[in-house]
Amino acid sequence: MAAVSDILITYLPSKRKQTPSGWISFHAPCCHHNGHTADTRSRGGLIANADGGVSYHCFNCGFKASWQPGRNISYKLRKLLRWIGVPDDAINKLALDIMRENEGVEIASRTTVFPTFTPIPLPEDAVPIKNIIEFNKHSVAVLEYINQRNLELDDLDYHWSPSVAYRDRLIIPFYYNNQIVGWTARAIRPDKKPKYLSEIKPGFVYGLDYQTADRQFVIVCEGQIDAIHIRGCALGGSEISEQQAMLLNSLNKNIIVVPDRDKAGSKLVDQAIEQNWSVSLPNWPTNMNDISDCVDKYGRLYTLYSIVKSAESSALKIKLGAKKWFG
Repeated sequence: MAAVSDILITYLPSKRKQTPSGWISFHAPCCHHNGHTADTRSRGGLIANADGGVSYHCFNCGFKASWQPGRNISYKLRKLLRWIGVPDDAINKLALDIMRENEGVEIASRTTVFPTFTPIPLPEDAVPIKNIIEFNKHSVAVLEYINQRNLELDDLDYHWSPSVAYRDRLIIPFYYNNQIVGWTARAIRPDKKPKYLSEIKPGFVYGLDYQTADRQFVIVCEGQIDAIHIRGCALGGSEISEQQAMLLNSLNKNIIVVPDRDKAGSKLVDQAIEQNWSVSLPNWPTNMNDISDCVDKYGRLYTLYSIVKSAESSALKIKLGAKKWFG
């Protein structure tokens, strides 16, 4: 589709030149978005490919974006289009035209749909821990686990079930618009397998109901207990799905990602950079692997303060900090 290269060329800076090999060079619009100084040496390059596609490469900050026939507009290409000044309505129209042209593929199947969640029941016989009148060794063990993890009964309505499958697990309900739409039952013993029994729908983000209008930022981490400690959001893993990104971006707040200090956490940092989110890599002792470890040592208030104080939005500074954080 020529419209992709046409719209790119139309909005490119007027100061540009074309090389004999076909590259159009101009001041790269991406550098200051990626933690570099603004380009003044025409380090941005755009070329039309033989298959009808286009490729962009910045020889300053290294940002790349491309499109090929049969593909939809990628997230990176959308960013490039915005950076050169293409209006959002023109980008959306271009994306829709491309989807229509891709034969044999339905538009709906190629578009990320804003997720919806319906109420579901908690595990059999589950009751709020606050409502338990007669305690036994299993329910008492769950209360002791809550205390060990520095959780508080006022955090939310933790549940417990006397059924054999759940009696040695802490049940954490998942809320969306004040309705229970999922849950996880975490084993209180480290040797218990599986560690989690969960009912969760794709795209769900734990803690969205915490993010009230008066909040300036949203702290996003991997696990639900970490999120409970700082009233943040949890992905339930170390990867950000398109639906989760859509939900978080819809909050219209400054998003600060705090990865776990492991190999999987490094992938989360890369994805956060892709989303133009901030990342916090606090100067915690190296034996602290996540938010809960910091809470255990220093408490919730210091943990929250250190996360916000260490938040960084520059991609370059985030990458440099990640080298130290992950070792």
